[in-house]
Amino acid sequence: MNSSGSRRTLTDPFGRTVKSLRMSITNRCNLNCIYCHNEGDYGSTGEMSVGTIVNIVKAAAEFGVDRLKISGGEPLIRKDLEEIISALPPLKDVSLTTNATLLKGRARSLKEAGLDRVNISLDTLDPGKFRMITNCKRDILPNVLEGIDEAVRAGLTPVKINMVLLKDINEAEIERMLEFTKGYKGDVILQLIELMNFKGAAPYHVDADLVEKELLQHATDVRTRIMHHRKKYIINGAEVEFVRPVDNTEFCANCNRLRVTADGKLKPCLLVNDNLIDVSHASPDELPGLLQLAVSKRVPFYSHDTYGQEK
Repeated sequence: MNSSGSRRTLTDPFGRTVKSLRMSITNRCNLNCIYCHNEGDYGSTGEMSVGTIVNIVKAAAEFGVDRLKISGGEPLIRKDLEEIISALPPLKDVSLTTNATLLKGRARSLKEAGLDRVNISLDTLDPGKFRMITNCKRDILPNVLEGIDEAVRAGLTPVKINMVLLKDINEAEIERMLEFTKGYKGDVILQLIELMNFKGAAPYHVDADLVEKELLQHATDVRTRIMHHRKKYIINGAEVEFVRPVDNTEFCANCNRLRVTADGKLKPCLLVNDNLIDVSHASPDELPGLLQLAVSKRVPFYSHDTYGQEK
């Protein structure tokens, strides 16, 4: 608490208050997707200990950060994931981003540890395309589908399916994916993701404006999320959200998230790597000041239209 009795916050120079952490706990992955940007973190191989992870989250929670998204790599590769989750301070929402190939058999234990919900990466329901996108020779799509089923049964809902749109590969599968999610009667939501230009991914980039126009034409209802002001479309009883981070000033203007790399660096922006703050060996007493320092370095990547500045 500060002298006025109100809780301290992590507010950057542009007035954006950080309420969420996105924390990578490993760079290891059992897939090698053609578009993977590895959370914008290349080259690091170290992993934070359970204690370091928990200390960072506890320090952030003291500033009012109440949401945590755990990511990778593939976070389920870590056998101590349940231990990590169960040691966290009370938060409003703890979620996990996973490819779900290893989720079957662990969904229940993750729920019992305190996980609220999962985001599952699934770009196609076609086995051949799935193998091509993931660079996996084995047919592991059934593992993913079984993982989704188990997540729903365990109550890790709403399960959000992250479908990265890829030109000439899966852009024609949106309707099929909507039908798939509709079958879960509200427990599974589709998120269409605009491809970010990492690792030479530009040839796969779709016309996002055209996709959004198609969604609008078929929607019976359109709602706007508070975070990022992005839209949800209700189509034939199914919910679909289109996440557009590319060249999107509104996305950046409403960003309330601070990232943490797998080797323990605070990352103010996914797309910037020259302002990281190393907290891998910081003591609990040092962490609050380092969090404030990192947030002071947050600048909207696409800031020209929103703030009247050049990027």
